[in-house]
Amino acid sequence: MNNMVRRAGVGVVLVLFLGALFVSWLTHGTGVIKNDIARNIYIPDELTMPFQVMAAYNGRDMFFRYRWPARQPSIYHDMMKFEGGKWVQYGASVPGPQEQGIYEDRVAMMVDDGGVPEFARYGGYITIGDRMRFFTNEAKPEDVKAHPYLGQKRNQVEVRKHLPATRKDIGDWSSVVPDDELAALRKGRYFLDLWHWRAHRSNPMNVSDDEYIFEVRSGDAGNGPFSDNWDAEKKQPKFMLDPQKTNRRALNWDDLVQRKLGFDDVYYISEDTAVPFDAAHAWKNGDTIPRRLLRRGDGSHADIKVFGRGRWKDGFWEVTLRRGMDTGNPMDDKILVDKRVYNLAFSVHRDALGSRWHYISLPITLGLSREADLVASRFDGDQPTWNQPWHKTTLFYPGQVSWPMLNSVKHAGAEGIKTGVPVKYRHSESQLAHYGVEAEFADQIRRQWLLTLFAGVLLIGGFGIALNQLLKRNQGA
Repeated sequence: MNNMVRRAGVGVVLVLFLGALFVSWLTHGTGVIKNDIARNIYIPDELTMPFQVMAAYNGRDMFFRYRWPARQPSIYHDMMKFEGGKWVQYGASVPGPQEQGIYEDRVAMMVDDGGVPEFARYGGYITIGDRMRFFTNEAKPEDVKAHPYLGQKRNQVEVRKHLPATRKDIGDWSSVVPDDELAALRKGRYFLDLWHWRAHRSNPMNVSDDEYIFEVRSGDAGNGPFSDNWDAEKKQPKFMLDPQKTNRRALNWDDLVQRKLGFDDVYYISEDTAVPFDAAHAWKNGDTIPRRLLRRGDGSHADIKVFGRGRWKDGFWEVTLRRGMDTGNPMDDKILVDKRVYNLAFSVHRDALGSRWHYISLPITLGLSREADLVASRFDGDQPTWNQPWHKTTLFYPGQVSWPMLNSVKHAGAEGIKTGVPVKYRHSESQLAHYGVEAEFADQIRRQWLLTLFAGVLLIGGFGIALNQLLKRNQGA
């Protein structure tokens, strides 16, 4: 009788042990990091990429030359396709690559002259505030629109990049400081200059967007390099291609999807090639008109030009931008002065990825004939010789890492930030890329760890009980 009880007990313990082993197998190593578009999560195939830059100046103009790899050039952006009797938009920013490849490549550079001290240590991280657009917990558009300053005064519909001191609480996107404080900060040059080149919305006109980051990310004063080509009331384009100049009224959708149109073809619409839209024309399915009307811009918004031609060749983009060292617009631009040192950070969009799915750099120093990470060479004449070596750096995918999170208890290095330890002293670009991915799955990783821990405890406990019962049985025998 005792033997039967022992056998039954051992059987129960073995079942518990095998059950614990099965739970452990289920919860360990199954992985939680995977694309989840519903939560605005898409992990690029490559987490880092190389980037090269040169700089030169002649005392009047400043030149930056950029070079980065891309499998193919993405030069189409934001199109309206006629289908089923109506115009349908394609190419809006989405999590991950745009399905039809209708999203442009971009390079951007933030510039500071010391007016934003944190930027030299932490770069673009300081511009990523609470509940940014396309974060998993992004602020609701209706809440942003209803905000008395951001929505009603600045016409924002989503939380964009902004600087920490423009908020009373860096953990609350809506806590914008009063107007008088904003004015004092701006007068004190607490803003970042943003040079923003786009392969579709600016490059065909040989210009670059000129923006700044302050309480929001915004364009400088004046008209930018593109405007909206959509009549919301009539639900149709405002302009179509001029058939007298382009031999067509619209593009062909299949030509875009199959990437048949190159730099020398008509793939955009500009003020030079546009005429008012003709609603009476017999439009057919597949007719496509760009939703952005290109122009050269004016005022402070048009300070930056493309020098030469921005082109992709043999797997690489090469783009050169030129801007006056002193634009005469000190409230919009960082004025560049000989023998000074500045701080820069770069970003690149490629592979039809938009919004936050870009690659960024850590901050570097720029010296105008001064020792720095990137030394700008001085030259005489109208154009640089570009005989200096490239400055090489690594860009990385930042994930959903915000400035409030970096300064919270969730970040082990928060104390280092409080004491001003630069990020490059603690982390490499590769580490930051992996940390960025982990940040997108912090809750899932924590839950998985707890499940694995629980299963491990059950496994150890079950093994111990089973072993104990077996020993008792052997001793009884």
